[in-house]
Amino acid sequence: MVTRTKPWSLLVAVLLLLPGCGEGATNLEPRTLNTHQEIPSLEDGSLRNPALTAQPKQLGRIANDPKVFPLRQESHPGGQGIVYREPNNRRIETFPETETVPQEVKPQPRSDIKGIYVSRSAAGSPRHLRRLIKLIKTTDLNAIVLDVKDDYGRMTYDSSLHTVHEVGADERAPVKDIHDLIRSLKEKEIYLIGRVVTFKDPLLAEKKVDWAIHRKDGSVWRDRQGFSWVNPYLEEVQHYNTAIAKEAAQLGFDEIQFDYVRFPDNGAEMDKVVEYMGGNKQSKSDVIQSFLHESAEALHASGSVISADVFGLVTSSKDDMGIGQTWRAVASEVDIISPMTYPSHYSDGIYGVAHPDLEPGKIIRFAMRDAGRRNEMLSKKGVKAAHIRPWLQSFTANWVHPHQRYGPEEIREQIRAAQAEGVNQYLLWSASCRYPYK
Repeated sequence: MVTRTKPWSLLVAVLLLLPGCGEGATNLEPRTLNTHQEIPSLEDGSLRNPALTAQPKQLGRIANDPKVFPLRQESHPGGQGIVYREPNNRRIETFPETETVPQEVKPQPRSDIKGIYVSRSAAGSPRHLRRLIKLIKTTDLNAIVLDVKDDYGRMTYDSSLHTVHEVGADERAPVKDIHDLIRSLKEKEIYLIGRVVTFKDPLLAEKKVDWAIHRKDGSVWRDRQGFSWVNPYLEEVQHYNTAIAKEAAQLGFDEIQFDYVRFPDNGAEMDKVVEYMGGNKQSKSDVIQSFLHESAEALHASGSVISADVFGLVTSSKDDMGIGQTWRAVASEVDIISPMTYPSHYSDGIYGVAHPDLEPGKIIRFAMRDAGRRNEMLSKKGVKAAHIRPWLQSFTANWVHPHQRYGPEEIREQIRAAQAEGVNQYLLWSASCRYPYK
């Protein structure tokens, strides 16, 4: 008998060999730009759609027709590696029950957060972690966004959840003692945000095939990078992610941040070939909102703030763009909403800016202005809106032409632009965890 190697097995093997966070220097070349340049005024009564996503997430591009928002995928540098540890011997628990608590005892979100992303491999590397903590303690930064479950479905630490063990999500977890890590960070007065990559989970989709997104012919759907996703419509998928988030909150994370809390992009094309719903008649945005609502109740009961990352497009789009994210659906359920406003990910010409990567201040001001207007609209309708905390660009987008190197001045330019629109907190993204921040 001939044994055939599954393509997924080869993909997993490659992923486990990817370089770790911090293994690659970022080129620094500060460029001064006048952030007080006149910016074209926003159109009264209309909300446009800047095209952006988070790196290394899918990219969005806008067509000439302002009513059409096709999205395409591109691959980007910045893979994350792995550090090995001893087998997990912790006790196993099932999914925790969700309970509600009175509104008055729910944790209140902070409005002074200035943070950086720290990958699972960086968290498991004492050298890289010391470097990042030193950066925080020697600047005005005060927070870390740490992977709890990453883009491949891998946990950063040993979990006590049965399904996590069943699918092997915490095998070779890089952090051997999460309790010690959390205690150490809190002693240093670092605010800790746990990032849970939600519906992009190729490991779970491979181990629990029934939970994956399937084509109408019954085969497992994969994105252009070859990754399978889990089906947001399935309660089992939602419960799995909520359980992981609640466990992290109970471990001591101050805030849980859901990333990839959406359907895959290219929604219109996907709908032609994918079977999501079965008998479920909810819209995609209703599914996302329902998931966040249930998760918020569980996390608030555990003493944690809840946040969610969204496409930068969401600040301005009039619909869910086929991915299930609308500003109202997300901002009405979470405490913090984080649009991924990386200038390099906007299409040329958006907001009248010829090359967005070269003028980050303009892009951030427009994005934050639209986000603020969204919240004003919710408030007028009696809906309590989430605080706005954008992701800002702390990497050089070499794949964009033209582009510039992002150093301290380019980062500060984005911060000043957000502050000009009344947004005083932010997160910095770098897949390699290199931050030219001063």
